[in-house]
Amino acid sequence: MRVIDMECSVPKRENGAGPAPTAAPTAAAERPAGYGMANYERIFRSRRAGGDTRPKTELAEYVELLERFGIVRAVPFGTSNDEVADLLRDFPGRFIGLARISGLIGMRGVRELERRVREQKFQALGVSALVDGIPASDRRYYPLYAKAVELDIPVRIYSSMNYATDRPYDLGHPRHLDQVAIDFPELTIIGGLGGWPWVNEMVALVRRHPKLHLDTSAHRAKYLGQRGSGWEMLMQFGNTLIQDKVLVGLSAGLVGQPHDTLIQEYLALPLKDTVKEKWLYRNAARVFRLE
Repeated sequence: MRVIDMECSVPKRENGAGPAPTAAPTAAAERPAGYGMANYERIFRSRRAGGDTRPKTELAEYVELLERFGIVRAVPFGTSNDEVADLLRDFPGRFIGLARISGLIGMRGVRELERRVREQKFQALGVSALVDGIPASDRRYYPLYAKAVELDIPVRIYSSMNYATDRPYDLGHPRHLDQVAIDFPELTIIGGLGGWPWVNEMVALVRRHPKLHLDTSAHRAKYLGQRGSGWEMLMQFGNTLIQDKVLVGLSAGLVGQPHDTLIQEYLALPLKDTVKEKWLYRNAARVFRLE
């Protein structure tokens, strides 16, 4: 089974650039310990030690490991755009470059996106309401979306509840994707993290808009098929009406499990075999035009 992983924690290179910023700075006023983005350390076990959670193996060895498990492409997570550019240069055909750009920097971000795509072979735009503190439908993102349409690349948009206690929990609500899809009908959109806990609305919007997809990053497959988990509608419609619009993010670094374990969890889901292949590989291959 071939796999395209929408969220892969790549080892940090020695003397390489630091990880991508995780959030905008909070106000200067003193806050309690664990406040804001630090709350993620309480929620996710893999972040409790603090710092970089990426694997400690050599990069070339890690790429071989991905190949051994059938992961033919991966979207690097927790890396800066400069690090991703190095990966694309040094390991051609192994990674998918997602240019993560803030909606708060205006035309500077638009120019960076064009440079990353045209000169460094990035294949998608990534924007995050969690990082920027503004929803995906905020007009400050619109120049980036327009440039993505012009460059004919997809955009992955953070679409889930966040656990940072210094900003609204619903910045990433899927309803914001609706307005973006209405205003940019030519734009291919991936709702990152599957819209949890608003899964029903995410699925409905994916059904509604022809170029809207979702990915399962930051969630373990074994819970998707568990009764009462909130993923029931995804399992129902993801096996039928939207089977061509679900992409898989293993998020091995985040959930602290080996890639082979996470792949086997997807293969164990109560889905048709043809649908499993679509989720794990074919849908992403089509979205990123890999075939």
